Amino acid sequence: MQDALRDAAVTREVAIEPGVARRLPEVAGRCAPGAPCMVIADGNTWPAAGAAAQAALQAHAAGAVSPLVLPAQPRLKPRAETAQAIAQQLQAQDAVPVAAGSGVINDLVKYAAALAGKPYLCLATAPSMDGYAASGAALLQDGFKRTLACPPPVAVLADPGVLAGAPARMAAWGYGDLAGKLVAGADWLLADALGIEPINAAPFALVQDHLGEWLGQPRRLAARDPQALGALLSGLLVSGFAMQAHGNSRPASGSDHQFSHLWEMENLQVDGEPAAHGACVGVGCVAMLALYDWLLAQPQAMLRQVQVEDLDDRRAIDAEIEASLGTGEVAAAARQEMAAKRALGSRQGRVARFVAAWPQLRGQVAARLIGAARMQQQLQEAGAPAHPAALGLELATLAADYRRARLIRRRYTLLDLLEDLGWLDRAIADLFGAQGFWSRSPVTPAAAAGAPMQP
Repeated sequence: MQDALRDAAVTREVAIEPGVARRLPEVAGRCAPGAPCMVIADGNTWPAAGAAAQAALQAHAAGAVSPLVLPAQPRLKPRAETAQAIAQQLQAQDAVPVAAGSGVINDLVKYAAALAGKPYLCLATAPSMDGYAASGAALLQDGFKRTLACPPPVAVLADPGVLAGAPARMAAWGYGDLAGKLVAGADWLLADALGIEPINAAPFALVQDHLGEWLGQPRRLAARDPQALGALLSGLLVSGFAMQAHGNSRPASGSDHQFSHLWEMENLQVDGEPAAHGACVGVGCVAMLALYDWLLAQPQAMLRQVQVEDLDDRRAIDAEIEASLGTGEVAAAARQEMAAKRALGSRQGRVARFVAAWPQLRGQVAARLIGAARMQQQLQEAGAPAHPAALGLELATLAADYRRARLIRRRYTLLDLLEDLGWLDRAIADLFGAQGFWSRSPVTPAAAAGAPMQP
């Protein structure tokens, strides 16, 4: 954590300890001096942490303005216009915001603080995602899920007792979000080898060198062990600091997140509520680990048979976007993302670099990953969704989404590599064929409901 904080661009302090709300005034005095604080929470996080934060601030000389408590039902959505409204209140009060909550609250306040020209502090209430300390906020803007540029918090505080009091499914979501870093690292290795996006060694190592430790005790999370929950939050925060150090989300977000972004943009519902980000990432992680398993199983001789041409495929891509995403704002944004991806250069050049690099790169990728089946088991043990059925998705939908997910983001991943090679459709067919991973993957009640497996 200290190494990560040293390299972080904005965040100066992290405190994970019992009764941490009492420290909020002194931390605010160091990190955001000279202005009163406004606690921003929702109907769930206000009693969990917001009220204690407000009481601590009011007892301090700097004081606090009236809090902003947003409704918790129906579940708050991460809309950019909501953040804009919060920013207006911050400017009117000339206040520094304190985000008391988890994913949506943090992203809304992060972007609102940037719009208002204020630093902000975060009082985390659940280890549910990595966005606490990340630069940028994942918000819905014009119907499209975008990462909007804005600074991270100057300080993050969390009480393990509060983390343990959050619904168990939230820690499971955090575990799913953290699991996705396995795929993010492998995707970055590919992009680096192809000369598309060089690896930044320090942020890469901050995340990738510790994933085994952070993901190694899923049953303790399901049991709401405060120490394990604090360790999970630490891993999520370090992932955010790696993103700060690198300047974007590459260290922690790959093709796994593209599935999540696709489903969130399309307002995927689970039990009448929007599907949680970490739940989607966990299933996306399994989907991509299965695709990596497929690639790693292909004989080297297959690469010698690859022949590709540098064709102008703009019309084909536009047709695919229209067929799979329609003609609205999401499709328009996807065309922009794919245009940026086409600007990466020669397809033949990318394939040639991959063929040359793969003998050595294969071992590096394999050493960083775990198999899709093992990841499913660990997600189940943590109480996290591990199968598309847990999100209400049919296997046929997931099969189509392997192609659709690559359309919505310019980041180069395994999905793009297999498309470059002409192998993506074959890989999808194999995964869903009679002997493929998804046909053999058991859909247990635990997998479908996201319930923890029993010892």
